[in-house]
Amino acid sequence: MTGIKYAWSALGGDPSLPARVTTVTRAGTLPAHLPVRRLARACVGVCALAAAELGARRTGAATVPAVRVDDGAVAAAFTSERHLLLDGRAPVPFAPLSRFWRAADGWVRTHANYPHHRARLLGGLGLPGDASPEDVAARIAGRPALEVEDAVLGAGGLAVALRSPGEWAAHEQAVTVAARPLVERGHPGTAHARVLPPLDTGATPLLPAAGLRVLDLTRVLAGPVATRTLGLLGADVLRLDAPWLPELPDLHADTGFGKRSATLGLTTDRAAFEELLASADVVVTGYRPGALDRFGLSPEALAERRPGVVVAQVSAWGAYGPWGGRRGFDSLVQVATGIAEIEGTADRPGALPAQALDHGTGYLLAAGVLRALTEQSYDGGSRFVRLALARTAHWLMTEMAEEKAEAESAPERGEPHEGPDAWLAEKDSALGRLRYARPPVSFAGGPADWARPPVPWGSDPARWT
Repeated sequence: MTGIKYAWSALGGDPSLPARVTTVTRAGTLPAHLPVRRLARACVGVCALAAAELGARRTGAATVPAVRVDDGAVAAAFTSERHLLLDGRAPVPFAPLSRFWRAADGWVRTHANYPHHRARLLGGLGLPGDASPEDVAARIAGRPALEVEDAVLGAGGLAVALRSPGEWAAHEQAVTVAARPLVERGHPGTAHARVLPPLDTGATPLLPAAGLRVLDLTRVLAGPVATRTLGLLGADVLRLDAPWLPELPDLHADTGFGKRSATLGLTTDRAAFEELLASADVVVTGYRPGALDRFGLSPEALAERRPGVVVAQVSAWGAYGPWGGRRGFDSLVQVATGIAEIEGTADRPGALPAQALDHGTGYLLAAGVLRALTEQSYDGGSRFVRLALARTAHWLMTEMAEEKAEAESAPERGEPHEGPDAWLAEKDSALGRLRYARPPVSFAGGPADWARPPVPWGSDPARWT
Protein backbone atom coordinates (compact mmCIF):
# COMPACT_ATOMS: atom_id res chain seq x y z
CA MET A 1 0.00 0.00 0.00
CA THR A 2 2.99 2.31 0.50
CA GLY A 3 3.40 2.85 -3.24
CA ILE A 4 -0.25 3.84 -3.55
CA LYS A 5 0.09 6.29 -0.66
CA TYR A 6 3.19 7.83 -2.20
CA ALA A 7 1.60 8.27 -5.63
CA TRP A 8 -1.64 9.55 -4.12
CA SER A 9 0.30 12.13 -2.12
CA ALA A 10 2.09 13.21 -5.32
CA LEU A 11 -1.35 13.76 -6.86
CA GLY A 12 -2.39 15.98 -3.95
CA GLY A 13 -5.05 13.57 -2.74
CA ASP A 14 -6.71 13.28 0.66
CA PRO A 15 -4.36 11.04 2.68
CA SER A 16 -7.29 9.13 4.18
CA LEU A 17 -8.57 7.84 0.84
CA PRO A 18 -5.99 5.11 0.08
CA ALA A 19 -7.74 3.14 2.81
CA ARG A 20 -10.54 2.68 0.24
CA VAL A 21 -8.18 0.57 -1.93
CA THR A 22 -8.08 -3.21 -1.67
CA THR A 23 -5.40 -5.13 -3.56
CA VAL A 24 -5.43 -8.71 -4.82
CA THR A 25 -1.82 -9.81 -4.99
CA ARG A 26 -0.77 -12.52 -7.41
CA ALA A 27 2.80 -13.74 -7.16
CA GLY A 28 4.52 -14.26 -10.46
CA THR A 29 2.95 -11.37 -12.34
CA LEU A 30 5.36 -8.99 -14.09
CA PRO A 31 8.47 -10.79 -12.77
CA ALA A 32 11.58 -8.60 -12.66
CA HIS A 33 14.54 -7.67 -10.48
CA LEU A 34 12.95 -4.26 -9.91
CA PRO A 35 9.53 -4.00 -8.18
CA VAL A 36 7.53 -3.58 -11.40
CA ARG A 37 4.44 -5.28 -10.01
CA ARG A 38 4.31 -2.85 -7.08
CA LEU A 39 4.73 0.15 -9.36
CA ALA A 40 2.04 -1.07 -11.75
CA ARG A 41 -0.35 -1.76 -8.88
CA ALA A 42 0.23 1.70 -7.42
CA CYS A 43 -0.32 3.52 -10.73
CA VAL A 44 -3.55 1.70 -11.50
CA GLY A 45 -4.70 1.96 -7.89
CA VAL A 46 -4.41 5.74 -7.69
CA CYS A 47 -6.05 6.11 -11.10
CA ALA A 48 -9.04 4.08 -9.95
CA LEU A 49 -9.15 6.01 -6.67
CA ALA A 50 -9.10 9.35 -8.52
CA ALA A 51 -11.96 8.13 -10.70
CA ALA A 52 -13.95 7.01 -7.67
CA GLU A 53 -13.30 10.33 -5.93
CA LEU A 54 -14.57 12.32 -8.93
CA GLY A 55 -17.58 10.03 -9.20
CA ALA A 56 -18.46 10.65 -5.56
CA ARG A 57 -18.09 14.39 -6.09
CA ARG A 58 -20.43 14.39 -9.07
CA THR A 59 -23.08 12.16 -7.49
CA GLY A 60 -22.94 13.88 -4.12
CA ALA A 61 -22.09 10.60 -2.38
CA ALA A 62 -20.79 10.92 1.15
CA THR A 63 -18.32 8.07 0.67
CA VAL A 64 -15.85 7.44 -2.13
CA PRO A 65 -16.60 4.06 -3.78
CA ALA A 66 -14.32 1.20 -2.85
CA VAL A 67 -11.45 0.47 -5.23
CA ARG A 68 -10.14 -2.99 -6.09
CA VAL A 69 -6.76 -3.55 -7.75
CA ASP A 70 -6.05 -7.07 -9.03
CA ASP A 71 -2.46 -7.86 -10.00
CA GLY A 72 -3.71 -10.18 -12.72
CA ALA A 73 -5.76 -7.49 -14.41
CA VAL A 74 -2.93 -5.00 -14.02
CA ALA A 75 -0.37 -7.36 -15.56
CA ALA A 76 -2.62 -8.06 -18.55
CA ALA A 77 -3.21 -4.34 -19.08
CA PHE A 78 0.48 -3.47 -18.82
CA THR A 79 1.16 -5.93 -21.64
CA SER A 80 -1.99 -5.10 -23.61
CA GLU A 81 -0.13 -4.64 -26.91
CA ARG A 82 1.10 -8.24 -26.66
CA HIS A 83 -2.36 -9.69 -26.08
CA LEU A 84 -4.07 -7.85 -28.91
CA LEU A 85 -5.28 -9.99 -31.81
CA LEU A 86 -6.92 -8.53 -34.92
CA ASP A 87 -8.86 -11.27 -36.70
CA GLY A 88 -6.44 -13.71 -35.12
CA ARG A 89 -3.30 -11.85 -36.18
CA ALA A 90 -0.79 -10.79 -33.53
CA PRO A 91 0.86 -7.37 -33.97
CA VAL A 92 4.62 -7.06 -34.47
CA PRO A 93 5.82 -4.98 -31.49
CA PHE A 94 9.18 -3.75 -32.80
CA ALA A 95 10.65 -3.17 -36.25
CA PRO A 96 13.90 -4.97 -37.23
CA LEU A 97 16.05 -1.90 -36.50
CA SER A 98 14.52 -1.31 -33.06
CA ARG A 99 16.80 -3.40 -30.83
CA PHE A 100 20.05 -3.66 -28.90
CA TRP A 101 23.33 -3.48 -30.83
CA ARG A 102 26.80 -4.27 -29.57
CA ALA A 103 29.10 -1.26 -29.88
CA ALA A 104 32.88 -1.16 -29.61
CA ASP A 105 32.73 -0.50 -25.86
CA GLY A 106 29.22 -1.48 -24.78
CA TRP A 107 25.66 -1.51 -26.07
CA VAL A 108 23.29 0.82 -27.89
CA ARG A 109 19.50 0.63 -28.15
CA THR A 110 17.76 2.14 -31.17
CA HIS A 111 14.15 2.90 -31.97
CA ALA A 112 13.06 2.84 -35.62
CA ASN A 113 9.44 1.69 -35.64
CA TYR A 114 8.35 4.65 -37.74
CA PRO A 115 9.65 5.19 -41.29
CA HIS A 116 10.98 8.68 -40.52
CA HIS A 117 12.82 7.40 -37.46
CA ARG A 118 14.34 4.58 -39.52
CA ALA A 119 15.53 7.04 -42.16
CA ARG A 120 17.11 9.31 -39.55
CA LEU A 121 18.81 6.40 -37.80
CA LEU A 122 20.39 5.23 -41.04
CA GLY A 123 21.33 8.78 -41.96
CA GLY A 124 23.07 9.28 -38.62
CA LEU A 125 25.03 6.09 -39.19
CA GLY A 126 25.97 7.11 -42.74
CA LEU A 127 24.08 4.17 -44.26
CA PRO A 128 21.76 4.08 -47.29
CA GLY A 129 17.99 3.83 -46.92
CA ASP A 130 17.97 0.15 -47.91
CA ALA A 131 20.59 -0.89 -45.33
CA SER A 132 20.00 -4.25 -43.65
CA PRO A 133 20.22 -5.09 -39.94
CA GLU A 134 23.58 -6.70 -40.70
CA ASP A 135 24.80 -3.41 -42.16
CA VAL A 136 23.70 -1.55 -39.05
CA ALA A 137 25.32 -4.11 -36.76
CA ALA A 138 28.63 -3.82 -38.61
CA ARG A 139 28.57 -0.01 -38.53
CA ILE A 140 27.79 0.21 -34.81
CA ALA A 141 30.21 -2.55 -33.79
CA GLY A 142 33.20 -0.45 -34.73
CA ARG A 143 32.19 2.72 -32.89
CA PRO A 144 31.94 3.72 -29.20
CA ALA A 145 28.40 3.66 -27.85
CA LEU A 146 28.27 7.34 -26.91
CA GLU A 147 29.57 8.30 -30.35
CA VAL A 148 26.73 6.34 -31.94
CA GLU A 149 24.22 8.03 -29.61
CA ASP A 150 25.49 11.48 -30.56
CA ALA A 151 25.61 10.77 -34.28
CA VAL A 152 22.08 9.40 -34.47
CA LEU A 153 20.74 12.16 -32.21
CA GLY A 154 22.38 14.74 -34.45
CA ALA A 155 20.48 13.35 -37.42
CA GLY A 156 17.18 13.54 -35.52
CA GLY A 157 17.09 9.80 -34.85
CA LEU A 158 16.71 7.75 -31.70
CA ALA A 159 19.58 5.87 -30.11
CA VAL A 160 20.76 5.64 -26.50
CA ALA A 161 23.94 4.16 -25.10
CA LEU A 162 23.56 1.71 -22.24
CA ARG A 163 24.42 3.30 -18.90
CA SER A 164 24.75 1.76 -15.48
CA PRO A 165 22.48 3.01 -12.68
CA GLY A 166 25.48 4.82 -11.19
CA GLU A 167 26.39 6.47 -14.48
CA TRP A 168 22.83 7.67 -14.93
CA ALA A 169 22.56 8.92 -11.34
CA ALA A 170 25.59 11.13 -11.97
CA HIS A 171 24.21 12.46 -15.26
CA GLU A 172 22.92 16.05 -15.25
CA GLN A 173 19.56 14.98 -16.64
CA ALA A 174 19.11 12.38 -13.92
CA VAL A 175 19.94 14.91 -11.20
CA THR A 176 17.43 17.35 -12.67
CA VAL A 177 14.72 14.70 -12.97
CA ALA A 178 15.27 13.41 -9.42
CA ALA A 179 14.74 16.90 -8.03
CA ARG A 180 11.24 17.09 -9.51
CA PRO A 181 8.06 15.66 -8.00
CA LEU A 182 6.65 12.46 -9.44
CA VAL A 183 3.61 14.43 -10.64
CA GLU A 184 4.08 18.12 -11.39
CA ARG A 185 0.93 20.12 -10.82
CA GLY A 186 0.18 23.80 -11.28
CA HIS A 187 -2.24 26.62 -12.09
CA PRO A 188 -1.45 28.36 -15.40
CA GLY A 189 -4.53 30.56 -15.21
CA THR A 190 -7.50 31.57 -13.10
CA ALA A 191 -11.17 30.78 -13.54
CA HIS A 192 -14.26 30.23 -11.45
CA ALA A 193 -14.86 26.86 -9.85
CA ARG A 194 -15.99 24.34 -12.44
CA VAL A 195 -19.64 23.37 -12.07
CA LEU A 196 -19.70 19.75 -13.18
CA PRO A 197 -23.15 18.49 -14.16
CA PRO A 198 -24.32 16.05 -11.50
CA LEU A 199 -24.44 12.38 -12.36
CA ASP A 200 -27.50 10.21 -11.83
CA THR A 201 -26.87 8.25 -8.65
CA GLY A 202 -28.75 5.30 -10.10
CA ALA A 203 -26.91 5.22 -13.42
CA THR A 204 -25.04 2.02 -14.22
CA PRO A 205 -22.15 2.06 -14.71
CA LEU A 206 -20.93 5.14 -12.88
CA LEU A 207 -18.90 7.19 -15.38
CA PRO A 208 -17.07 9.95 -13.50
CA ALA A 209 -15.85 11.70 -16.68
CA ALA A 210 -19.20 11.62 -18.50
CA GLY A 211 -19.93 14.83 -20.41
CA LEU A 212 -16.30 15.98 -20.44
CA ARG A 213 -14.49 16.63 -23.71
CA VAL A 214 -10.86 15.58 -24.10
CA LEU A 215 -8.58 16.63 -26.96
CA ASP A 216 -6.03 13.85 -27.36
CA LEU A 217 -2.79 15.08 -28.96
CA THR A 218 -0.67 12.08 -27.98
CA ARG A 219 1.32 9.29 -29.57
CA VAL A 220 3.07 6.16 -28.34
CA LEU A 221 2.25 4.96 -25.55
CA ALA A 222 1.84 6.71 -22.20
CA GLY A 223 -0.41 9.50 -23.49
CA PRO A 224 -2.73 7.17 -25.42
CA VAL A 225 -3.00 4.92 -22.33
CA ALA A 226 -4.11 7.94 -20.30
CA THR A 227 -6.74 9.05 -22.81
CA ARG A 228 -7.91 5.46 -23.31
CA THR A 229 -8.57 5.41 -19.57
CA LEU A 230 -10.48 8.70 -19.68
CA GLY A 231 -12.56 7.22 -22.47
CA LEU A 232 -13.34 4.22 -20.27
CA LEU A 233 -14.65 6.62 -17.63
CA GLY A 234 -17.11 8.29 -19.98
CA ALA A 235 -15.20 11.21 -21.49
CA ASP A 236 -15.72 12.15 -25.12
CA VAL A 237 -12.13 11.61 -26.30
CA LEU A 238 -11.16 12.91 -29.74
CA ARG A 239 -7.68 11.92 -30.84
CA LEU A 240 -6.16 14.29 -33.38
CA ASP A 241 -3.21 13.42 -35.62
CA ALA A 242 -1.52 15.35 -38.37
CA PRO A 243 -2.69 13.83 -41.68
CA TRP A 244 0.93 13.45 -42.85
CA LEU A 245 2.06 11.59 -39.71
CA PRO A 246 0.04 8.37 -39.53
CA GLU A 247 0.20 6.10 -36.51
CA LEU A 248 1.18 2.44 -36.56
CA PRO A 249 -2.19 0.67 -37.09
CA ASP A 250 -1.74 -2.04 -34.46
CA LEU A 251 -0.59 0.38 -31.77
CA HIS A 252 -3.44 2.71 -32.65
CA ALA A 253 -5.89 -0.18 -32.25
CA ASP A 254 -4.54 -1.21 -28.85
CA THR A 255 -4.77 2.30 -27.41
CA GLY A 256 -7.84 3.39 -29.37
CA PHE A 257 -10.56 1.93 -27.16
CA GLY A 258 -13.07 4.51 -25.94
CA LYS A 259 -11.99 7.15 -28.47
CA ARG A 260 -12.68 8.65 -31.85
CA SER A 261 -9.85 9.32 -34.29
CA ALA A 262 -9.55 12.28 -36.64
CA THR A 263 -6.84 14.06 -38.62
CA LEU A 264 -6.24 17.78 -38.43
CA GLY A 265 -3.27 19.97 -39.33
CA LEU A 266 -2.51 22.54 -36.67
CA THR A 267 -1.16 24.87 -39.36
CA THR A 268 -3.62 24.26 -42.18
CA ASP A 269 -6.75 23.73 -40.05
CA ARG A 270 -6.11 26.18 -37.24
CA ALA A 271 -9.64 27.60 -37.19
CA ALA A 272 -11.07 24.08 -36.81
CA PHE A 273 -8.72 23.37 -33.92
CA GLU A 274 -9.62 26.59 -32.14
CA GLU A 275 -13.29 25.68 -32.48
CA LEU A 276 -12.60 22.32 -30.83
CA LEU A 277 -10.55 23.94 -28.09
CA ALA A 278 -13.32 26.44 -27.33
CA SER A 279 -15.41 23.69 -25.75
CA ALA A 280 -12.70 21.27 -24.61
CA ASP A 281 -12.40 20.48 -20.91
CA VAL A 282 -9.06 18.67 -21.10
CA VAL A 283 -6.11 18.80 -23.51
CA VAL A 284 -3.58 15.96 -23.32
CA THR A 285 -0.27 16.25 -25.19
CA GLY A 286 2.44 13.63 -25.64
CA TYR A 287 4.93 15.18 -28.03
CA ARG A 288 8.46 16.16 -26.98
CA PRO A 289 8.54 19.27 -24.77
CA GLY A 290 8.16 22.51 -26.68
CA ALA A 291 7.18 20.85 -29.96
CA LEU A 292 3.63 22.21 -29.80
CA ASP A 293 4.37 25.58 -28.21
CA ARG A 294 4.61 27.32 -31.60
CA PHE A 295 0.97 26.39 -32.13
CA GLY A 296 -0.03 28.10 -28.88
CA LEU A 297 -0.38 24.82 -27.00
CA SER A 298 1.66 25.56 -23.89
CA PRO A 299 -0.39 25.33 -20.66
CA GLU A 300 -0.27 29.11 -20.26
CA ALA A 301 -1.42 29.83 -23.82
CA LEU A 302 -4.20 27.25 -23.64
CA ALA A 303 -5.41 28.59 -20.30
CA GLU A 304 -5.53 32.10 -21.72
CA ARG A 305 -7.73 31.04 -24.65
CA ARG A 306 -9.77 28.46 -22.73
CA PRO A 307 -9.96 29.49 -19.03
CA GLY A 308 -10.58 26.51 -16.80
CA VAL A 309 -8.98 23.97 -19.12
CA VAL A 310 -6.95 21.07 -17.70
CA VAL A 311 -3.70 20.55 -19.61
CA ALA A 312 -1.88 17.25 -19.16
CA GLN A 313 1.58 16.69 -20.63
CA VAL A 314 3.82 13.64 -20.79
CA SER A 315 7.32 13.27 -22.20
CA ALA A 316 10.19 10.81 -22.07
CA TRP A 317 12.91 12.79 -20.33
CA GLY A 318 11.02 15.71 -18.76
CA ALA A 319 10.51 19.29 -19.88
CA TYR A 320 13.79 20.44 -18.33
CA GLY A 321 17.50 19.68 -18.18
CA PRO A 322 19.93 19.04 -21.04
CA TRP A 323 17.75 16.26 -22.46
CA GLY A 324 14.50 18.15 -22.02
CA GLY A 325 13.94 18.61 -25.76
CA ARG A 326 14.85 15.07 -26.77
CA ARG A 327 12.49 12.53 -28.22
CA GLY A 328 12.32 9.25 -26.40
CA PHE A 329 10.46 6.02 -25.77
CA ASP A 330 10.07 3.61 -22.88
CA SER A 331 12.69 1.22 -24.26
CA LEU A 332 15.25 4.01 -24.54
CA VAL A 333 14.57 5.38 -21.06
CA GLN A 334 15.15 1.89 -19.65
CA VAL A 335 18.56 1.82 -21.34
CA ALA A 336 19.70 5.30 -20.30
CA THR A 337 18.64 5.00 -16.67
CA GLY A 338 20.36 1.67 -15.98
CA ILE A 339 17.19 -0.41 -15.84
CA ALA A 340 18.37 -2.45 -18.83
CA GLU A 341 21.58 -3.31 -16.98
CA ILE A 342 19.71 -4.31 -13.83
CA GLU A 343 17.32 -6.52 -15.79
CA GLY A 344 20.03 -8.01 -18.02
CA THR A 345 22.68 -10.68 -17.65
CA ALA A 346 26.45 -10.56 -17.66
CA ASP A 347 26.37 -11.02 -21.42
CA ARG A 348 23.50 -8.82 -22.57
CA PRO A 349 21.21 -5.99 -21.41
CA GLY A 350 17.61 -6.83 -20.57
CA ALA A 351 14.25 -5.15 -20.26
CA LEU A 352 11.32 -4.92 -17.92
CA PRO A 353 8.56 -7.52 -18.46
CA ALA A 354 6.34 -4.76 -19.85
CA GLN A 355 6.67 -1.22 -21.13
CA ALA A 356 5.94 -0.35 -17.54
CA LEU A 357 7.25 3.21 -17.67
CA ASP A 358 4.81 3.99 -20.48
CA HIS A 359 1.81 2.22 -19.00
CA GLY A 360 2.49 3.33 -15.43
CA THR A 361 3.00 6.95 -16.43
CA GLY A 362 -0.15 6.79 -18.54
CA TYR A 363 -2.30 5.75 -15.58
CA LEU A 364 -0.67 8.40 -13.41
CA LEU A 365 -1.41 11.01 -16.08
CA ALA A 366 -5.07 9.99 -16.20
CA ALA A 367 -5.17 10.12 -12.40
CA GLY A 368 -3.71 13.62 -12.51
CA VAL A 369 -6.43 14.78 -14.88
CA LEU A 370 -9.17 13.28 -12.72
CA ARG A 371 -7.77 14.83 -9.56
CA ALA A 372 -7.46 18.20 -11.30
CA LEU A 373 -11.13 18.04 -12.26
CA THR A 374 -12.10 17.24 -8.68
CA GLU A 375 -10.00 20.09 -7.32
CA GLN A 376 -11.42 22.48 -9.91
CA SER A 377 -14.93 21.72 -8.70
CA TYR A 378 -13.94 23.27 -5.37
CA ASP A 379 -11.28 25.86 -6.18
CA GLY A 380 -11.60 26.68 -9.88
CA GLY A 381 -8.65 27.75 -11.98
CA SER A 382 -7.00 26.24 -15.00
CA ARG A 383 -4.73 23.33 -14.17
CA PHE A 384 -1.77 21.52 -15.63
CA VAL A 385 -0.36 18.09 -14.88
CA ARG A 386 3.06 17.03 -16.15
CA LEU A 387 4.84 13.67 -15.98
CA ALA A 388 7.96 12.12 -17.47
CA LEU A 389 8.95 8.51 -18.06
CA ALA A 390 12.40 9.23 -16.64
CA ARG A 391 10.86 10.44 -13.37
CA THR A 392 8.72 7.31 -13.17
CA ALA A 393 11.91 5.30 -13.74
CA HIS A 394 13.54 7.15 -10.83
CA TRP A 395 10.58 6.22 -8.63
CA LEU A 396 10.90 2.57 -9.65
CA MET A 397 14.65 2.47 -9.03
CA THR A 398 14.74 4.38 -5.73
CA GLU A 399 11.59 4.73 -3.62
CA MET A 400 9.90 1.60 -4.99
CA ALA A 401 13.10 -0.44 -4.74
CA GLU A 402 13.58 0.67 -1.13
CA GLU A 403 9.99 -0.33 -0.37
CA LYS A 404 10.61 -3.75 -1.92
CA ALA A 405 13.74 -4.26 0.17
CA GLU A 406 11.84 -3.42 3.35
CA ALA A 407 9.06 -5.84 2.44
CA GLU A 408 11.28 -8.80 1.56
CA SER A 409 11.32 -9.88 5.21
CA ALA A 410 7.53 -10.36 4.94
CA PRO A 411 6.84 -11.69 1.42
CA GLU A 412 3.50 -10.87 -0.15
CA ARG A 413 0.89 -13.59 -0.05
CA GLY A 414 -2.06 -13.70 -2.34
CA GLU A 415 -4.01 -15.54 -4.98
CA PRO A 416 -2.48 -17.83 -7.62
CA HIS A 417 -1.87 -16.46 -11.09
CA GLU A 418 -2.72 -18.79 -13.94
CA GLY A 419 -2.09 -16.47 -16.87
CA PRO A 420 -3.87 -13.54 -18.52
CA ASP A 421 -6.90 -15.30 -20.00
CA ALA A 422 -9.26 -14.25 -17.20
CA TRP A 423 -8.63 -10.59 -18.08
CA LEU A 424 -8.93 -10.84 -21.86
CA ALA A 425 -12.10 -10.28 -23.89
CA GLU A 426 -13.24 -10.28 -27.49
CA LYS A 427 -15.54 -8.06 -29.51
CA ASP A 428 -16.25 -7.05 -33.08
CA SER A 429 -15.14 -3.69 -34.41
CA ALA A 430 -14.64 -1.78 -37.64
CA LEU A 431 -11.11 -3.24 -37.58
CA GLY A 432 -12.35 -6.82 -37.35
CA ARG A 433 -12.64 -9.26 -34.49
CA LEU A 434 -10.53 -8.07 -31.56
CA ARG A 435 -9.04 -9.89 -28.63
CA TYR A 436 -7.81 -7.41 -26.04
CA ALA A 437 -6.95 -6.86 -22.40
CA ARG A 438 -9.82 -5.48 -20.35
CA PRO A 439 -9.22 -2.31 -18.33
CA PRO A 440 -7.64 -2.77 -14.88
CA VAL A 441 -9.25 0.35 -13.37
CA SER A 442 -11.95 -0.97 -11.06
CA PHE A 443 -14.16 0.66 -8.42
CA ALA A 444 -17.61 -0.10 -7.03
CA GLY A 445 -20.24 0.70 -9.64
CA GLY A 446 -17.67 1.66 -12.26
CA PRO A 447 -17.34 0.42 -15.86
CA ALA A 448 -15.95 -3.04 -16.57
CA ASP A 449 -15.14 -2.35 -20.23
CA TRP A 450 -15.00 0.37 -22.85
CA ALA A 451 -18.28 1.43 -24.43
CA ARG A 452 -16.70 1.72 -27.87
CA PRO A 453 -14.02 -0.35 -29.65
CA PRO A 454 -11.18 1.31 -31.57
CA VAL A 455 -11.79 2.71 -35.03
CA PRO A 456 -9.47 3.01 -38.05
CA TRP A 457 -6.94 5.82 -37.85
CA GLY A 458 -8.37 9.16 -38.96
CA SER A 459 -11.82 7.76 -39.72
CA ASP A 460 -13.89 10.28 -37.71
CA PRO A 461 -14.69 13.92 -38.41
CA ALA A 462 -12.73 16.49 -36.41
CA ARG A 463 -15.67 17.71 -34.37
CA TRP A 464 -17.37 17.01 -31.08
CA THR A 465 -20.32 14.65 -30.98
